Amino acid sequence: MLRVHFTAEDLARVRVAPGPDPMWEILLSLHVLRQRSATPTFGTWRANVRTTLPDDTRWLMQLAPPVGYSPDFLTPTAGACALDDGIDAVLSTPVESLRSDLAQLDGHRLDPRTHLLASGDVATLDSLGDALRAYHQHALAPIWAEVRAVVDAERAVRARSFLDGGCEGMLSALHPTISWAPPVLSIESRFPQRDVHLRGQGLVLLPSYFCWERPIMLRDQRLCPVLVYPIARDMHVTSAGKRSLEALLGRTRAAALVVIAGGCTTTELARRLGISAASASAHASVLRDAGLAVAQRHRNSVLHTASALGVELLA
Repeated sequence: MLRVHFTAEDLARVRVAPGPDPMWEILLSLHVLRQRSATPTFGTWRANVRTTLPDDTRWLMQLAPPVGYSPDFLTPTAGACALDDGIDAVLSTPVESLRSDLAQLDGHRLDPRTHLLASGDVATLDSLGDALRAYHQHALAPIWAEVRAVVDAERAVRARSFLDGGCEGMLSALHPTISWAPPVLSIESRFPQRDVHLRGQGLVLLPSYFCWERPIMLRDQRLCPVLVYPIARDMHVTSAGKRSLEALLGRTRAAALVVIAGGCTTTELARRLGISAASASAHASVLRDAGLAVAQRHRNSVLHTASALGVELLA
């Protein structure tokens, strides 16, 4: 059991990450590649990736055992959406942290590069960065639009949960393995009981496409507290569902609804879709008139969000 202890200040500082975190999705997808129990959900993806994975990325599997500890330095960000920023953060890990994290992999057969990595060898760190980037390009980039779509939809669900039940209501409804008994959030775990005291830092909630079965947290409590939890699998947007939505709404308008589900301004919608601001405004207006979206003026811009009907349609 993992027990997360909140203060009143922590509850005020709970937030949902702005989007999928590439570094967490890299790590957790590496777990899925080696977990046969994940086959019913990720079978097609696993089969495609496992048979075509470039040799220079297979080293990463050793750094991410499917069971037990994976080095905390591989996931230094908390919902940062830029791959390059995440990789830069990994490569900037202090040598002491590299050594400490990798020492906890004792018992596993380690590639010689792992020992060099623990010493902070610059060439090996560069090799790690190249492997992370190549793996993301090969395994995740082809499905990243889907990853973002389901995470955006999950964010919309959490926003509505917060509006209906406040922060505590949102926490208690995160996942079936999570229970809330103020001031402690309890999470079922395979490992011995561990207590995490937030001490006013708050908590970042990070919905994940590849998080499988149970929520997880970093072991190193000196890092930003992040709770990574699985998205609801019934919100998984299959390729057939995506085609059906596009057939119903049209490709651009369907994509607009996906973006709006995560909340965005007209300018952000235009940028994400690669269209003009006028076109983005027109698409948002049609969705709003159909009852699939809601618009509200916020300062000098208009914030678009999906309505309950829009979220149900995406799901």
